[in-house]
Amino acid sequence: MYVTPEQIQATNKTNVDAIVALASSQYAAFEKFANLNAAAFKSAFEDVLANARALAGAKDAQEFLSLQSSFAQPALEKAVAYSKSVYEVVTQTNAEMSKLTEKRVADWNDNFVSMLDKAAKNAPAGSDVAVTAMKQMIAAANSAYDNMTKVAKQATEIAEANVAAATETAKNFAKVKKVA
Repeated sequence: MYVTPEQIQATNKTNVDAIVALASSQYAAFEKFANLNAAAFKSAFEDVLANARALAGAKDAQEFLSLQSSFAQPALEKAVAYSKSVYEVVTQTNAEMSKLTEKRVADWNDNFVSMLDKAAKNAPAGSDVAVTAMKQMIAAANSAYDNMTKVAKQATEIAEANVAAATETAKNFAKVKKVA
């Protein structure tokens, strides 16, 4: 079994495409984080200015304290929204990375099994047992990989549920504190 220059070129192209897809995904996540942070910083700066102006215009200590306590609720809501946005970017990026990884693993498995089949055709008599054993090992590894992927997806779903519950708890806490 010989490897041709075309096969090497195709393999290199596939590897470069995978690296470019990975880099593009990471750059998109970086860009989302940069935009998210810029928006959060701008909003926080504008809130500080508005709050300072409002406090400067307070007529007495009672109004000053009332204004200060009124600033907490919107700040908490913005912090929760920011955290949720960060989590969404991380979750989306993780999903994209998982898809890319799954595709590369599937491609690698297909190529390896194809190579084994070609080697088996040119192998001496009796070596089919070794080829069958290798295929069974690949099937077992694929099964283990699939199980790990399922567990990771379940963990992600649990984490998403926990984030949603924590967000609701924080919102409810802020509402209760505002009423009190």
